[in-house]
Amino acid sequence: MSLVFAGVCSHAPGITGRAHMADPDVRDRFYDAFRQMGDDLRAARPDAVVIIAAEHFANFFMNNMPSFAIGMANSYEGPIEDPGWLGIGRRQVPGNRDISQRFITEVMKGSDIAYAEEWKFDHGIMVPLNFLTPDYDIPVIPVNINCQGPPLAPLERAWAFGESMRGACEAMPERIAIIGTGGISHWPATPDSGKINEEWDLEFMDRWCRNDKAALLDDDSYNDLKVYADAGQGGFEIRTYLTVSAAAGGAQGVVHFCEPIPIFAVSCTVATYDLATV
Repeated sequence: MSLVFAGVCSHAPGITGRAHMADPDVRDRFYDAFRQMGDDLRAARPDAVVIIAAEHFANFFMNNMPSFAIGMANSYEGPIEDPGWLGIGRRQVPGNRDISQRFITEVMKGSDIAYAEEWKFDHGIMVPLNFLTPDYDIPVIPVNINCQGPPLAPLERAWAFGESMRGACEAMPERIAIIGTGGISHWPATPDSGKINEEWDLEFMDRWCRNDKAALLDDDSYNDLKVYADAGQGGFEIRTYLTVSAAAGGAQGVVHFCEPIPIFAVSCTVATYDLATV
């Protein structure tokens, strides 16, 4: 078959954990966009959803930090965080080992990756699933990109990883959805937590929607030192967005929501690619 859905969304823990503290009008519009993305995802009838998140030291640490890793199990548990703090109850999330193994095998034809048969889901996956698959009834293939501990994979490698995913989708009979999570500008776990560079976020999402490879990989704009200065260490999570761009193969995107919600510490973002435009 092929790729049937592609999009990106924020995954900040405050989205669910601090819901009661946000401006209700902005929060509800964000939630509506998030849930509509879920409706559109389910309408695409995927056999599996690839969720690309950033590593937050939930499964890997500096003694073994793969640049790219994919899960390969029949089920996963999450969230690893305290459910009361995150606002999401702990549960088993379905996977599909057979689909995952074949997907990994195909991705390996173009990218070097790690894989894991044990995986604990943190907010990077559980917050999106809370809105996108609230019944937790679609098998998940979890993916982590190291966006935390330097050296980080060059952006070109994240793009190549996305191309490898697209090739895997095209080689498999199943219908596959790919969703990147994280970002955009934010300064988590620092004195600047809650700071948001809205102008930077909107410029990046404009490039993302145009699926402009040259602009998205522009070293003058998005080298790690520049991103750190302009968008905080959380900005390194643009790698998940770039991976989806490459997987979408030139499709054009639409931003359904992208506004700062400071108590969530990020410009909350929901965006999708129209795969019919490829």
